Order: sequence, then C-alpha cells, then structure tokens
Amino acid sequence: MADIAALTALIEPEVKALGFDLVRIKLFGSGDDYTLQIMAEDPKTKQLVIEDCATISRRLSDVLDEADPIEEAYRLEVSSPGIDRPLTRLHDYREWAGHEAKIAATELVEGRKSFRGLLNGVDGEDILFTDAKAGDVRIPFGLVHDAKLVLTDRLISATMPLSSDGADEFETEE
Repeated sequence: MADIAALTALIEPEVKALGFDLVRIKLFGSGDDYTLQIMAEDPKTKQLVIEDCATISRRLSDVLDEADPIEEAYRLEVSSPGIDRPLTRLHDYREWAGHEAKIAATELVEGRKSFRGLLNGVDGEDILFTDAKAGDVRIPFGLVHDAKLVLTDRLISATMPLSSDGADEFETEE
C-alpha cells in the first residue's frame, strides 16, 4: 500500500495550485480493486461542482502517472466532501462549530472513545465538544481517528447548493 503522507505531499500542492483545499486522501480496496479517493473543496464555498472535480482529476492523473507512487492498479475518484463531511483538519472543527458531529478517538478520552454531540470549536490543539452523554469534553486533535458531521436540518440549511441548475424538475397534474 502507498504511504498517505507521501501521497499528500505529492497531491496537496497540485490541488492548492488550482485554488482548492485538500480535505482528505484515502486509499482503499483489496486485491486488484483499489480506489484513491481525493476530497477537495473550494475554500470560499466549501463545495465542488462537477467541473471542479474534472479539473482536479485531470491534473492529478498526469502527476500520478508521472510519479507512479502506488504499486497497485487503482481508480482515481475526486469528490466534494458532501454535506455530512469528514472533519480531517483542526480548522474544520472551528469552521463547523455549532453543528452536530460524531468523533471516534484512538484512545480513551474521559473514559470514552466514541462521542456524538455538538462541536464548540477548538482551543489550541483540543476540540471543544459537548457530548450528548458525557457533557463537555476536550478531545485532543491528535487522538481523533475518525470524525464527521451529522446530517441535520441545520447543516442542510448551512450547506445549500451553489446552484440548482440541472436538477430534475417535476411536473404535477392539477
């Protein structure tokens, strides 16, 4: 398997050069069925449109073909993080404060590894969080294994699409 840190060092400057922020790189699969997933976003909108995905994909295909950092055959998938996005960077917790999230820690934090509740921002390298069961906790960012926003009406309102052009229109009989 390829080294994610080395892939990040190769991919992130290319994504940044196109004006986007890298959210996550994930290589998954087995045997001869691997996928290299690149999540990116426009820093102004926190979204990508299909043309953005295509632009990033073309740029990365050339770079990855030249560098050949992955021994196995793989598919390249470029996408927006979506509404219930993963939280992968410390500033994600600040930007999405006030929204519900799930966090899984690698070690016990105040007797727990799993949390679900409200993001309250960050303090230094700690995530400030109000867990539905444990109350207020500080979760060291370095102990986060996985985290993502929870789909709520509030989150949907905060991430309305940039455009509804091309969305299906429905006709009703009167």
